[in-house]
Amino acid sequence: MTLLLRVLALGSAAGMIGLMSEAPGAQCGSTGAAVTVSGRLAKAIPELRRLQKLLLAGENLDGRILTDFRDALNHVRNTAWSAHQYIASQNTDQDSAGVLSVLAGERVRVAYQLCQAIQADLKSSDITFQPGHLIQLSIAAKSLLEQLGEVVGAPK
Repeated sequence: MTLLLRVLALGSAAGMIGLMSEAPGAQCGSTGAAVTVSGRLAKAIPELRRLQKLLLAGENLDGRILTDFRDALNHVRNTAWSAHQYIASQNTDQDSAGVLSVLAGERVRVAYQLCQAIQADLKSSDITFQPGHLIQLSIAAKSLLEQLGEVVGAPK
């Protein structure tokens, strides 16, 4: 479980690369941030290789955690690709709108997967939610639904 949390934390760090271009005052490619992220990525590689060997052994695998892990790795992989493309576009003075669109598409894909997982969790009697979190989620979902309705039309 600790390794999964470390990989998820890595996913959050990699996701921040894509968000740097959207943050006011953030500079993508600044030396300090690049060294920090690059160092963390370099440290993650051997750990992921060790984890691969454990997965190949196939012992004590929890299907739900394995699914979450695969989703996190897919998100990191897509974000790393997008970050790489963004850096390449900056180095060649090309428009980065395409890369930002890919990142937005990835967020939509991940949001869809999270919605599916939350729906399954809500049906489960084994999971207890804090009411405040569900209220916050409900408010955010209603707001998103309104915005989506403006973009794609009202749901039928």
